[in-house]
Amino acid sequence: MTHQTLENLNIDGFQRMPSPAEVHTALPVPEAVAEAVATGRRDLQRILAREDPRLMVVVGPCSIHDPVAGLDYARRLKALADELSDTLLLVMRVYFEKPRTSTGWKGFVNDPRMDDSFHIEEGVRQAREFLLRIGEVGLPAGTEALDPITPQYLGDLIAWTAIGARTSESQTHREMSSGLSTPVGFKNATDGDLGAAVNGILSASHPHSFLGINDQGQAAIVRTRGNAQGHLVLRGGSGRPNYDTVSISLAETALRKAGLAENIVVDCSHANSLKNPRLQPLVLQDCAHQILRGNRSIVGVMVESFLEEGNQPIPTDLAQLRYGCSVTDACLGWNDTVTMLRETRSLLKAVLPKR
Repeated sequence: MTHQTLENLNIDGFQRMPSPAEVHTALPVPEAVAEAVATGRRDLQRILAREDPRLMVVVGPCSIHDPVAGLDYARRLKALADELSDTLLLVMRVYFEKPRTSTGWKGFVNDPRMDDSFHIEEGVRQAREFLLRIGEVGLPAGTEALDPITPQYLGDLIAWTAIGARTSESQTHREMSSGLSTPVGFKNATDGDLGAAVNGILSASHPHSFLGINDQGQAAIVRTRGNAQGHLVLRGGSGRPNYDTVSISLAETALRKAGLAENIVVDCSHANSLKNPRLQPLVLQDCAHQILRGNRSIVGVMVESFLEEGNQPIPTDLAQLRYGCSVTDACLGWNDTVTMLRETRSLLKAVLPKR
């Protein structure tokens, strides 16, 4: 028996991927963009440390599939961010990777042509180009870290990172989070359990050593310092919301028992809105009212929003795609997003500085 008969039995082939250093060299970060990313991270860290009273709002499309529409949204969002900046810190949701329950489009990095051709080398480059444009607009970007190698290519342009409900329990993602340069929000599990997320925050706060790649694309032992900016994201679970006052109180208790800061971000979509985008404003309104009644733990919210309300299937002929409409989870439309965030600012403007 030869060695070749023992490994790679289900591998169809290997294709060389450009190293992170090569991609960075081809698409360097201008000084103005670097400053925008650094400012976004610093502002988020100050919010988590209670040195900035504003509410962070991670808002944007469920996923990026059309960079033109995404940039259109970003420019509108920047104008709104400036208008509301005394009360809300808007972070654009820029999700390139989508976890799938079974199968489906895995996102812009994996399949940028949206035809199952999986030109990942194109996806990484185009994703980086898009993040550079977001930085030029002047917005901080938030994303979900799914593939543990992707941050080596894109992480220098990200201000906030989420670890999803399906991966909060993953040792790989906890180790990766311990080395990320951004604040990291761990989502509760899909069944609503908080334990995996709380343990994920704890684990990521400590140093780790694990296998990864360096900037040259070589296999390397990655040694991290630990990430002190972990926090909890409540997204509901098993078809039930968990943003109500009782759920928030239970989450505060779980964080306190673990010796962690009581920093909670409420995801207004997913199970908290029963995947109905029109319910997201009601979730945000409830969170705002909790703050008005004295809540101190809700430091941010997440909203799935795009130019057009709803979502659409991916057609065989991509020319048939509706402009500015999600191809993954249904989103709130732009006009309703503006109304919702303006109302939130009006409710909280006088209250947040006193928290």
